[in-house]
Amino acid sequence: METNLAYSPAPSSPRFPIAREGYRLIAAAFGFGILLWVLGGTLGAAAGAVLFGLVLNFFRDPERIPPADERLIVAPADGRVITVAPVREDRFLKADATKVSIFMSPLNVHVNRNPVSGTVVSTHYNHGKYFRAFAEKASLDNEQNAIVIADERGRRICFVQIAGFIARRIVCYVQPGMRVGRGQRCGIIKFGSRLDVYLPPEASIRVQVGDRTTAGETVIGAWQ
Repeated sequence: METNLAYSPAPSSPRFPIAREGYRLIAAAFGFGILLWVLGGTLGAAAGAVLFGLVLNFFRDPERIPPADERLIVAPADGRVITVAPVREDRFLKADATKVSIFMSPLNVHVNRNPVSGTVVSTHYNHGKYFRAFAEKASLDNEQNAIVIADERGRRICFVQIAGFIARRIVCYVQPGMRVGRGQRCGIIKFGSRLDVYLPPEASIRVQVGDRTTAGETVIGAWQ
């Protein structure tokens, strides 16, 4: 059965700070902008330039430098923290956890990054619905891909890529058994989405609702 989840090798440092998943869409937006210019003159050119700029902005992929201390857990996404709450995570960790949800607007960078270094234990794709990403029911009902990583001490973190009302394509670069580094790219969600991170009790929380996060750099928790 065909799904919207795509696996691909994690890219090395790009020559251009643009996610490769956006190349064709950026080219299409540029071509459409030219067409608008030809058909609509100055107004068409202005509309085409705005469209091209929005698509180019969405797929930007700047380099990020995680903090040196490996005890620190970094945000997997750019955006705004909309939930920090204790939960029982029975789907993947089967344990108590603190849930940190990060909402990404279409203006945020949408490349996702690993919150910790370790080994990918499992990935779980679920084709679901498309509620607005900031709605709490999106955590369970929307199309999503969960990634579970165990660090060198066996401590597990789960983070879930969740498609939103506009986003209809989840790309995951990692697969079970892969060794991954903290702050490295692990995927992208196209056009508006959300990341839920489930931190175990051994981690202290370093963010609160309303905080802004930068993927791979902002500290959201720390191992005690």
